[in-house]
Amino acid sequence: MATLSACPSPPWPNPNPDSNPNPNFLGDQSQTLDLDSIMPRQSILPQHKGVDDDSNSQGDTTSQELPAPKPMLPSLLQLSFNQDQACFAAATDNGFRIYNCDPFRELFRREFDGANGTTCGIGHVEMLFRCNILALVGGGSNPQYPPKKMMIWDDHQGRCIGELSFRAAVRGVRLRRDRIIVILEQKIFLYNFADLKLLHQIETVANPKGLCAISHLADSLVLACPGLHKGQIRVEHYALKRTKFISAHDSRIACFALTLDGQLVATASTKGTLVRIFDTVNGTLLQEVRRGANTAEIYSLAFSSTAQWLAVSSDKRTVHVFSLKVNSGPPAHETSQNTSDSDATITPSSSSLSFIKFKGVLPKYFNSEWSVAQFHLREGCHYTVAFGQQKNTIIILGMDGSFYRCQFDPVHGGEMTQMEYRNFLRPETA
Repeated sequence: MATLSACPSPPWPNPNPDSNPNPNFLGDQSQTLDLDSIMPRQSILPQHKGVDDDSNSQGDTTSQELPAPKPMLPSLLQLSFNQDQACFAAATDNGFRIYNCDPFRELFRREFDGANGTTCGIGHVEMLFRCNILALVGGGSNPQYPPKKMMIWDDHQGRCIGELSFRAAVRGVRLRRDRIIVILEQKIFLYNFADLKLLHQIETVANPKGLCAISHLADSLVLACPGLHKGQIRVEHYALKRTKFISAHDSRIACFALTLDGQLVATASTKGTLVRIFDTVNGTLLQEVRRGANTAEIYSLAFSSTAQWLAVSSDKRTVHVFSLKVNSGPPAHETSQNTSDSDATITPSSSSLSFIKFKGVLPKYFNSEWSVAQFHLREGCHYTVAFGQQKNTIIILGMDGSFYRCQFDPVHGGEMTQMEYRNFLRPETA
């Protein structure tokens, strides 16, 4: 059960700029951050005294000032894109940082000091487009906030202005202009942003990753989360007052993503070989694509803004981009096909007709849709992917601090072209 703490701060900022404008909230997605108001104030450091300035020093002294030690790099705890994928946030063991994707640059950072020279960590940071309001959850070995609390940070004021407390650790947070969604391991709470009124509770299967996806169009809210059974996705259409359960896979759900309007959901299981795209209203399977033949852990899924492309990252060190054909709708002879639980028996509506007569004879592997473009990365790192602001580009973030911008050829496909590489933990090497 969540509780709202009383905060002696100014009234809660209304995130709906049309109903109650607030100068602390940048409602237009295209607006940039107010850097003058959110950049940390630069402290004036005292000048080091040289040997000639020290009245007590000997004139013939040979002592020299040692160079300052290089600061230790923070450990990354979580990475997330904002709602339009134009920025990303990095939660670290000493605070959080906000970056712009195109052009790449660090916008600002906040670092939290603990007792005895230690630092305090943030385990999860969630942006709200480009405004000054962020959601924070403590993390790391020395968390800045209790892991059972979700804090609302106002960066214009440089402090938290509200909090929600729970009986279990917070696994994730999602933000919309009108809603706050908090994910626990077996429950999801939906709040009204303006007054933090609890609107809905959802029970799920064990969800240690905090999986949840929401739409971001203003006129409707669609929420996708794990259901109550293995391999099941639950979709809430709040405008339609309708709940849809989709039996997507035999295995447990590993990852899923919604389109901006919430009309399509892409799902992957812990097997990690297939990705399926469903209509969220009626649960119809629209397309199935194959990442590979071997089991893999799917790290992230991302639709392009037009739902023409789908990007997939996994532990196989390859990012794939698939072409989606779901906008044209499934063929008439397959529109009535029921959603199935079995990874082995689902036949997507976009399957090649040349293989239909061989169903049950040839393995499904030969009837698969493969990625159009690929980009190979180094092994042993967790990567998150999103589509860039430039046409036919993707952004790849690594938990080692790597930032890649790549471009794919939508016609010929093949290996993507690396356009840019940075290590955002070491800005001096960029």
